[in-house]
Amino acid sequence: MRRPDRDGRVRAISRAAGTVRAGGGGMGVRATTGAGRALVRLAAGLALAVALGAPGALAQGFQTLAPHAILIDADTGAVLFEKAADEPFSPASMAKLMTVEVLFDEMRKGRLTQDSEFTISENAWKRGGAGGGGSSMFAQLNSRVRLPDLLRGIIVQSGNDAAIAAAEGVAGTEDNFAQIMNRHAREIGLTKSLFRNATGYSAPDQKVTARDLARLAIHLIETYPEDYKLFSEREFTWNKIRQQNRNPLLTLDVGADGLKTGYLEESGYGLTGSAVQNGQRLVVVLSGLKTARDRAAESRKLLDWGFRAFEARQIFAPGETVAEAETFGGERSRVPLVTRKPVRLLLPRGNADRLVARATYQGPLAAPVASGREVGRLKVTRGEQQVLDMPLYTGEEVAAGTMTQRALDAALEVGTGWFRSALNRITHKS
Repeated sequence: MRRPDRDGRVRAISRAAGTVRAGGGGMGVRATTGAGRALVRLAAGLALAVALGAPGALAQGFQTLAPHAILIDADTGAVLFEKAADEPFSPASMAKLMTVEVLFDEMRKGRLTQDSEFTISENAWKRGGAGGGGSSMFAQLNSRVRLPDLLRGIIVQSGNDAAIAAAEGVAGTEDNFAQIMNRHAREIGLTKSLFRNATGYSAPDQKVTARDLARLAIHLIETYPEDYKLFSEREFTWNKIRQQNRNPLLTLDVGADGLKTGYLEESGYGLTGSAVQNGQRLVVVLSGLKTARDRAAESRKLLDWGFRAFEARQIFAPGETVAEAETFGGERSRVPLVTRKPVRLLLPRGNADRLVARATYQGPLAAPVASGREVGRLKVTRGEQQVLDMPLYTGEEVAAGTMTQRALDAALEVGTGWFRSALNRITHKS
C-alpha cells in the first residue's frame, strides 16, 4: 500500500501497518511505530552513521572464564559483550546494591537523613555479625549507627549486620524490606530478578541476571551521583576494626570507582564494577568464577578490552532532531523527536558491520502535545544484539489545530482505521 504523506512526500508502508523504510540508499534503517498510521522519519545523519559498524562482531572473538558476564557502555547502553547475560544466578552480596538503592531513594525523598540512626538488633547481630560466618561491620549489639556509617558498613565492608539493620530500620522486618526491593527492581526495569533479603544470603528463589545487575549499577550511578561516590572509598573503620573495600578493581589502574563483589558457594565469585577512562564509563558484571583471583583478572580483562577495542562517535547532539512523529488534531502534522543525551555509537575499530536503527512510539500523538514529553525509544541493533537504546522526547510543543484541521484528521483516522480493521479480517481469514 502507498499513500501520500501530509506534506506530499510518499512513503512505502508494509502490510504489517507500522514499518516504514527511511533514509533510503539501502542503509538498512527502519522506523517502526505501535499504531498503524503513525509514521517516524529518522534523520539522514543516523542513516549515514549506522553503516559504520557494531560491537557484535568483535565480541564474538573475545572470551572470558566467567559463566555469566556482560559489558555495557553506560552512556549509550551499548552491549559490548555478553555471555549468558539473561540466565539467573544467586547474587550473593551483590544483592546489597538493591539494599543501597532503597536507602538512597529514602534519602532523596527526605524520609532518611544523614542524622538517621539504626539499631543493631539481636537478629542483625546474630545473623549478620561475626558469628554469622559472613562479612560483617562488627557493630555491637543494641548500638545505634548513623546512616552515613551504616552505608559504609554495607558498601565498603559488605556488612551483613549493617544490611539487616538497615532493612529493619526502614521496613520493620527484612521480609517487608524485600518487598520494597522488588518494587524498586520492577520500577528500574530489572525484569528477571527477585530479592528475598537485604544481605544476599542464599534463598531458594533469590535470583538476578548479569543484565539486570548492570542496569541497576547504571541506575545508581546516574540517579544518585553524589551518594555513589561512597562506592569508591578504599577502606572504612568501625568498632576499631579497619577493613578494605572488597572490590579488587579499586586497587587496579583501570579507572574504577565502584561497585560491589559477591560470593556464595552455589554461585561462585562475582562482581559488578564500573570504570571511567577518557570520559567513557563502562559497567561490567560477571559471576560464577572459581576464585577471587579469577574474578579480579577477568573483570580487568573485560574492561581493558572494552576501552581498547571500541571508539565512540557522536551522531546527534542533545536536542537535535533524530526523528519526526506524526500528530493528530494539531496545528502541525509532525513534531520533532529529540534525545536529552548525546547520541553516541560505539564502533569496533577497523570493523564495518551494518546496523539497523528504529525509532518507535505509540501514535499518532494527539494534540496538544507538550514539549519535552517522553514518547518513544531510539534503538540500534545488529542482528539480535541491541547496541543502543535511548528515550525520545518531543522537541517542540504542538498546539491543538483549528476545528477544520481536527475534523480532517478525524475523518482520515476513521478511514484508515476502517481499512486496518478490514485488512486484519482478511489476514485472519487467510
